[in-house]
Amino acid sequence: MLQGKLQYLHRFPLHASVDFQMKFCFPHLLLPFLFVIVNLLPLAIGDLNSDKEALLAFAAAVPHGRKLNWNPATPVCSSWTGVKCSQDLRNVIYLRLPGVGLSGPIPNDTLAKLDSLRILSLRSNRLSGNLPPDILSLPSLHSLFLQHNNFSGDIPTSFSRQINVLDLSFNSITGKIPQTVQNLTQLIALNLQNNSLSGSIPNLDLPRLKRLNLSYNHLDGSIPSSLKKFPNSSFIGNTLCGPPLNVCFPVSPPSPSPSPFPPPSEVPQNQSSKKKLALGAIITIAVGGTVVLFLIALILLFCFFKRKESDDGAMPKVKSSGGGRSEKPREEFGSGVQEPEKNKLVFFEGCSYNFDLEDLLRASAEVLGKGSFGTAYKAVLEESTTVVVKRLKEVIVGKKDFEQQMETIGRLGQHPNVVPLRAYYYSKDEKLLVNDYFSSGSLATVLHDNIPQTIKSPEAALAWWNSVSFF
Repeated sequence: MLQGKLQYLHRFPLHASVDFQMKFCFPHLLLPFLFVIVNLLPLAIGDLNSDKEALLAFAAAVPHGRKLNWNPATPVCSSWTGVKCSQDLRNVIYLRLPGVGLSGPIPNDTLAKLDSLRILSLRSNRLSGNLPPDILSLPSLHSLFLQHNNFSGDIPTSFSRQINVLDLSFNSITGKIPQTVQNLTQLIALNLQNNSLSGSIPNLDLPRLKRLNLSYNHLDGSIPSSLKKFPNSSFIGNTLCGPPLNVCFPVSPPSPSPSPFPPPSEVPQNQSSKKKLALGAIITIAVGGTVVLFLIALILLFCFFKRKESDDGAMPKVKSSGGGRSEKPREEFGSGVQEPEKNKLVFFEGCSYNFDLEDLLRASAEVLGKGSFGTAYKAVLEESTTVVVKRLKEVIVGKKDFEQQMETIGRLGQHPNVVPLRAYYYSKDEKLLVNDYFSSGSLATVLHDNIPQTIKSPEAALAWWNSVSFF
């Protein structure tokens, strides 16, 4: 039998067996790979298309001041402002739109369809209405930044279990802090300051919680012992007690006060003389109290006028002559004003940058140089965007005149040989200019580094200058 099989195999040459394997075996090996490509590729494209439709629906429903540059004909992951996708380009994972003028409520079934969204930042806008519960419960959401808006209503009770940063500060949120916050075991930072929250604080015994701010609400009661490790600034502006604030004292019921009138049997006979004495004491106390109040009002009036004179006579700030003092570039971009209307950069038309003054304050910075009008800094933002920030000093000008000058400088930036001005910031104490960063250095560096060493006289330098062109 074995000999018969061998004789059967010898009938086919070697090249025939190889052809047989290629024709019959190889297609069977390719079938699983073809199945994966045919079935999973449409799913990947479908996920990104779903995210694209959700973003377009959001942009169409929510008015916005600056152009988002969300063109349906351009790639979502590479050209849409504030959008970042996963490495396989299948889903949108980051959406950052701070200070772009968004207003009104967030409609349902828009951003809530971004199932893979990890970071959502809509801070420093004019969004209003209730907090969208479908966004707070996104399964992949890690960080949510909705501060400096006009949200109202209660905080939803359903959260993503993956969330580690929740910032709802500077809104008009009411109600109580939900008890379900205790279940957010991954929470690192919770910021609810400057709202209208009421009631007591839940026992937030969260192992990873590092930053907490509940200040300036209407919270009352005692602070849970699990939160006594946080500073006083986390709880001020409420009616709270307990460490780290003042100790809570137990409230005891008031004791019954004795009756001010004695029984009729105990009324003395010299009652009329005591009534006269009591009337004289009342008159004396009234006169003395009036004199004391008059003296206090006089002292306060004197202090008010004294303070006004000291303020009027205060000397204006002068330019410091200490040239050897080192500067702190990261902390000198702004005056520290945190109101929403004073924390915005003014961008020029056509600028694709997507950041605000708060992003500049957090950016790493280094001094590029100092001039007669101020100091220039190189600032690297979170998304590796590099800009040059010029901090003006000793510039005393009104807001209207300053804006007119900025518009003139912005029009000059259309020249091909001039670095365009991208944005500016104006306040009473701080004035900033934002330009693109060029790694080739300044014009002075180019000139001094390119002058040949053989030039020894001004005439030779002028001849060399006329013979070359830098532009």
